[in-house]
Amino acid sequence: MIVRPYYLDILKTYRDTPLVKILAGIRRCGKSTILDMLRDDLMQNGVPANHVIYLRYTSEELDEDMTAKQMYRDIKGRMEDSERYYLLLDEVQEVSGWERAVNSLLEDTKADIYVTGSNSKLMSGEISTYLTGRYISIPVFTLSFAEYLEFKKEEDRNAKELLKEYIRMGGFPIVALGSFDERSAYQIVEGIYSSVITSDITKRHNITNFDLFNRVVKYVIENVGKTFSANAIVKFLKSEGRSISVESVYNYLEWLEKAFVIYRCQRYDLQGKSVLKTQEKFYLADASLKYCKLGFNPKSVAAMLENIVYFELRRKGYDVYIGKNASKEIDFVAVRRDERIYVQVCRNLPEESDREIANLLEIKDHHPKYVVTLDELAAGNINGIKIVHLADFLLNQYY
Repeated sequence: MIVRPYYLDILKTYRDTPLVKILAGIRRCGKSTILDMLRDDLMQNGVPANHVIYLRYTSEELDEDMTAKQMYRDIKGRMEDSERYYLLLDEVQEVSGWERAVNSLLEDTKADIYVTGSNSKLMSGEISTYLTGRYISIPVFTLSFAEYLEFKKEEDRNAKELLKEYIRMGGFPIVALGSFDERSAYQIVEGIYSSVITSDITKRHNITNFDLFNRVVKYVIENVGKTFSANAIVKFLKSEGRSISVESVYNYLEWLEKAFVIYRCQRYDLQGKSVLKTQEKFYLADASLKYCKLGFNPKSVAAMLENIVYFELRRKGYDVYIGKNASKEIDFVAVRRDERIYVQVCRNLPEESDREIANLLEIKDHHPKYVVTLDELAAGNINGIKIVHLADFLLNQYY
């Protein structure tokens, strides 16, 4: 097992606090492995094995009719004394009303509770009712580039070579752990995608027009990193002779978000200092989700570089927006407490245009500004704008 210290460190921060730690992310992004890491770490630090209770609630291993009450009784029955127990509950959303069981365990025992999940049931409205102010949500993403290098450290290849592979293959741990060719890697990701779409969306929401839903998903995948609206999707499908309501499109987008397939990035007006509700962008949980459906296309690399940078900023704890500065667009405005950075992303720095730099120069404040590129020769500093290679940006601990 390869350790992902970033997540282990976060969990250590909240260890033995009266908060339920909720790890949420797309299927196969590594949540169960993080619980394995936590269990090993607890026992290495002196917690007796019988005080670490690890239970999986996947649909294959679960009694379909398990109730919250049964869940509570089962876990409580495993606790043999009044000392602290560590409860590691995997894919807990499969139990209807799990929030009630977890809340009761929090109140009735000295349990330190960690749960994982990969769909909207995990974050249902009941969590607000039963666990308000008593949980911390920790988003889990596919591998960062730094983690990808760690997974590949036995291979005799440098970071720049591995970056090319990371861009094409994505960061699902199961792919990174193997030595797959591109076709095999995309088949694996296609399997993950299908299980998410089938189990977490179409079955759960009783989607009957599967063909129409798939067409909406394809539109979103094709337009990663571009601003669009539900109305734009309706018009596009109408041009193909397909009829769908704006409300249905909104539902599909929401369900894709709740299954952690896509992430919404809102626009932020730098002059009005407000979040805008229109013309958002969506990014895919992993770049490979695009390539497994549409094949790898060199022309789409620029958009997927944005995708990679977006998630790196999210991993580092930033809230990320698209910047609107009068008529100019900034790819990302990243905010973390009182910190702020501005980021433009481009495949190469065009010689005949200074658009990437000029857009940043028009922002009249002193926060750090970056242009992130694959251009090997472009690194440097132009009027305070830092030009950084993508590999260096992804591996920087601080900006």
